[in-house]
Amino acid sequence: MAEIVVSAVITVLCEKLISGDLMKLARSEGIDSQLKKWKKNLPLIQAVLADATQKEIKEKAVQLWVNDLQDLAYDIDDVLDDLATEVMRRKLNQEAHATTSIGKVWKFFPNCCTKFSPRNIMYGRKMSSKLDKITTKLRDLVVQKNDLGLNVTDERSTLERRLEENSLVDESKIMGREGDKVTLMGKLLGCEECDENVSVVSIVGMGGIGKTTLAKVLYNDEKVKDHFELRAWVCVSEELDVFNISKAIFQAVTGKNKDFANLDLLHVALKKELSKKRFLLVLDDVWNEDHKKWELLQSPLLAGAPGSRIIVTTRSTRVASVMDSQETYPLDVLSNEDGLSLFAQHALGEKSFDKHPTLKLLGEGMVQKCGRLPLALKALGRILKGNRNGDKWQELLKSEIWDIEDGSDILPALRLSYYHLPPHLKQLFAYCSLIPKDYVFDKNKLVLLWVAEGFLSQSKGNKSMERLGHEYFEELKSRSFFQLSTDDELGYTMHDLINDLATSVAGEFSFRLDGEVDVSAMNETFDKFLHFSLIGSGSRSFRKLKELQRAKRLRTVLLISVPWEIGSLLDELLPELQFLRVLSVVGLNPSDYQNPLVAYWREGIFSIRWIPESIGSLKHLRYLNFSFTDIRCLPEQVSDLYNLQSLLVQDCYELSSLPKSFAKLINLRHFGIDNTPKVIKLPLGIGGLTSLQTLSKVMIEEANGFKISDLKELSDLQGQLFIIGLDKVINPIHAKDANLHQKKGLEVLEMEWSDNVFDDSRDETIEYEVLEELRPPPKLKILKILYNKGTRFPSWVGDPSFDELTELTLCGCRSTQLPTLGCLRSLKKLFVESMSEVKSVGFEFLAPVSSFIGIGFPWLEVLEFYDMEGWKRWSINNGNEHGTPSSFPRLHEISIRYCPELADVSIGLIPSLRVLYIEECSEAVLRSMVGLSSSLVKLDILDVKGLTRLHGEDLMHLRALEHLYIEKCDELRYLWERESEACKSLVSLQKLEVYDCKKLVSSAEKEVNFGKSMKSLKEVKFSVCETLESYSCPNSVERLVINSCDSMISLTFSALQEQPSGITELIVSDCDNIQLQPNLIPVTDCGFLPMSRLISLDISDCKNLKSFPHEHFQSLTSLEEMYINECPSMDYSFPCGVWPPNLRMLLKTQTHKLPNLNSLFNINQFDYTSTYTRNLTTITLTLG
Repeated sequence: MAEIVVSAVITVLCEKLISGDLMKLARSEGIDSQLKKWKKNLPLIQAVLADATQKEIKEKAVQLWVNDLQDLAYDIDDVLDDLATEVMRRKLNQEAHATTSIGKVWKFFPNCCTKFSPRNIMYGRKMSSKLDKITTKLRDLVVQKNDLGLNVTDERSTLERRLEENSLVDESKIMGREGDKVTLMGKLLGCEECDENVSVVSIVGMGGIGKTTLAKVLYNDEKVKDHFELRAWVCVSEELDVFNISKAIFQAVTGKNKDFANLDLLHVALKKELSKKRFLLVLDDVWNEDHKKWELLQSPLLAGAPGSRIIVTTRSTRVASVMDSQETYPLDVLSNEDGLSLFAQHALGEKSFDKHPTLKLLGEGMVQKCGRLPLALKALGRILKGNRNGDKWQELLKSEIWDIEDGSDILPALRLSYYHLPPHLKQLFAYCSLIPKDYVFDKNKLVLLWVAEGFLSQSKGNKSMERLGHEYFEELKSRSFFQLSTDDELGYTMHDLINDLATSVAGEFSFRLDGEVDVSAMNETFDKFLHFSLIGSGSRSFRKLKELQRAKRLRTVLLISVPWEIGSLLDELLPELQFLRVLSVVGLNPSDYQNPLVAYWREGIFSIRWIPESIGSLKHLRYLNFSFTDIRCLPEQVSDLYNLQSLLVQDCYELSSLPKSFAKLINLRHFGIDNTPKVIKLPLGIGGLTSLQTLSKVMIEEANGFKISDLKELSDLQGQLFIIGLDKVINPIHAKDANLHQKKGLEVLEMEWSDNVFDDSRDETIEYEVLEELRPPPKLKILKILYNKGTRFPSWVGDPSFDELTELTLCGCRSTQLPTLGCLRSLKKLFVESMSEVKSVGFEFLAPVSSFIGIGFPWLEVLEFYDMEGWKRWSINNGNEHGTPSSFPRLHEISIRYCPELADVSIGLIPSLRVLYIEECSEAVLRSMVGLSSSLVKLDILDVKGLTRLHGEDLMHLRALEHLYIEKCDELRYLWERESEACKSLVSLQKLEVYDCKKLVSSAEKEVNFGKSMKSLKEVKFSVCETLESYSCPNSVERLVINSCDSMISLTFSALQEQPSGITELIVSDCDNIQLQPNLIPVTDCGFLPMSRLISLDISDCKNLKSFPHEHFQSLTSLEEMYINECPSMDYSFPCGVWPPNLRMLLKTQTHKLPNLNSLFNINQFDYTSTYTRNLTTITLTLG
């Protein structure tokens, strides 16, 4: 695939060679003649690269020629970049000497540099020698091009073409698509209204996921056959040839092979056949993105009767859009269970692994290896067909999927997606081979890497490189190369097989280091590496980094999640890697600690603390990232990186010092310094870096420091901006000069005044006027205003013109009333915190006038009031004469916390409310809020004053409640008055948690044994309830936790045979007085019948627990795990007797009266145990 990269690089080189400043320098140094030769020869070579693509597969000489060309192209790029850097250096020095008004900014440049300095003369001679060598090599390649017979051809690749599919299918061999079929059948047979007689349903997904198979199932369903008068199946693939596809449709619906002289005659005939007939047409494997072709193809199809459908299968959502799809259905990979069944079917000829338990674990590994992709599972299954040898399966499991014999049909199926990419996207995708498997990456940072590598330098109108990069990313995403992460709503991942595809097409020029790879054996290929990545996996991997000294031509070094101090190693490496464009050394971020391996290292982690001064020698560097590290400072030498575009030091909590000569970074576009609390001062001159698009925070200073007006020239700022120290702005005119409202790209804006106590040194009028002049741009999405002293908010806060604002935070401001916010039509989250001067919230919160007839807060979903010490009244007339709510129609979560004075709440009904948090408020607030909605599913009650129990009339509103959480309610004695009353109301309750309620005695004041009727309850936790004496566990509960309840003596379960306890996990800890006696867990004639479903039993820190009812052990037929820990009074009789038959783990630690180990494990006992506990694999006994 090298020719793809070469073509893109040559395009960039040709653009650079027309630079006026560069050619001017070349003429002054006498080297312009070589550059003119390059400019002439490079397009000639680029013109034959398409032919080279076809021939290099079979002709080794062509492949070698392409590789030599790529090496030379990068040499040329390095030289041109060197020249451009020199142009920049000389220009800056000339400006520094010619300008006195900004002498303070440019005093850092050496005074010895002039146009005719010895350095400049030596530079010309050095570059002339380099250019001569390159010119000779380029001439030789032109000659070789002719000798190899390379010609100018069509760029379109025809290396591989997907086999045409027919409509036949064996549905018995299809797994896991039942739900997809049902959904799509509804779309095909339904009667949804549509403007056209014919509607399009697109099935979208990556190659090999089963789109065509699903279309076949739908096409051949008997209901579908009966519903449609005509059916036609056409495999499109490649180019959408309107004439040929139309003819294929005609043949399918008529059964006739008729010739037509032109498209018009064909379409007239086709329209006649389809007219007023309900038809189903399947267009399989569509790649067309030309809307005009589709309009032409569909013109005769529109004659069909209402209800006609067209199914399109495609890998691209863009294609689905071009085809005017009324429904786009994204097809996902199989579930683990369905994937395993499909694999068993093709590997074993059976529907499951039930008869082959020893192979099941390996089969599960195969399913994960194949990413649950049906095509891959079938291919691997065919390889193993009839083979029951576990060693063979293990061997396949460890091998790379592309290396598997006969697995090659997976690669072409996915590679076809790559071949259909336009050239500019192929290079971007190949670069993604550096992304580790399963790694969640940031789209924005990937785009910045593309920019740094020069992949996006082609100008397209007025679009910035970053905007172009985002458009290209979305295009790759639409073709299923990227997918949203399931763990991180802002992150993306690559499917493992797509990652393998990227590695395959990137070839030998990109290398992602695995912890087990033997780098020392790669002498030959090291010289060719251009891009390198490594994700932290241990010290061995980082010791291998020393080998990178041999990769002299490296352009990219990505070190991800680095857990070691490697400053010294970098000091050795960087002088050898002079052509670097990208250097990223990122430490462990918080999400990394979820990785068990990382957690294992955590105690011994030594993060990077310093950056070597040799960093300043990397004059080609565009991207520098040291985020999530412990660096203390950025060395002054960073300022010598004139070409630097992105400098990221986010989440560097120890960073305190930035280079003084920062202003020399005139090409800097992105400076990420969010979450760097020790950086309290910005360098002089940063306001003059007019290319800046990202400046995540600024600190306003007094005297000669950064001024708010310094933002004036930074007109391209976008993304996030955090302005700190606005209390230092004493002239509102300076705030106006910042021109915030003109910075159209800003999406997140946080404005913070000092959080110190409001004293006389701060002027409330000035702070109001400053905020008034800091009006943000209208397309802002998130706004935070913190600690402003103005006694009111300016009118722009809440202005309906902010129609894209989705989140607003007002914190610590001194305003006596909240602004009118109900007209913000897109607002979804509103946080009001520490507004101590607000006493009342009324109608003005919704609208500016009482005559307002619209809907207040039409899209608000989350509303939180926090730490409102003076707030006493919240009264809004929420409803019309028909009782329909006129505000908060979508509000599903309200949080009122630390509002001790709030007493009057009258806001009408909010039927959409689902989640309610009440903390440190009065009981009156709780009761008022509970009555707002009968749809509550989660209720958190913390530290509510005066609450002794939940009242019956309140419980009536909680029929939909699923999760009840109560904490620190010190006056609470009972959860409710009557158990029967609770059972009738809490019919949906699934989880009950009670923490730190010191006076709680029991769940109910009356009818305490009625709990067995609470049928929905699945999980119960009582913790730190010191006076809780008893609990009657409902039969439906599956998990019960009793912790730190010292008074607990009675824990009962139902003994009814017709309704045994559903408990599967029981945890009792730190309950000093509890005793596990038979009457505690009732025993019937069937032994532990009520506990027959118990799987896990954990008893710990019960100091006075003396015995265990082991005589009924054998009745615990489901018990698998048992933990007995820190029970010093337990007698020697445990464990003994007949053990549960399925017990596989027993941990008994720190029990001082252990039995004699010889008697425990005598022959008779061992034989007895082995008879009844065949699954026991772990026994841990620790002497106290």
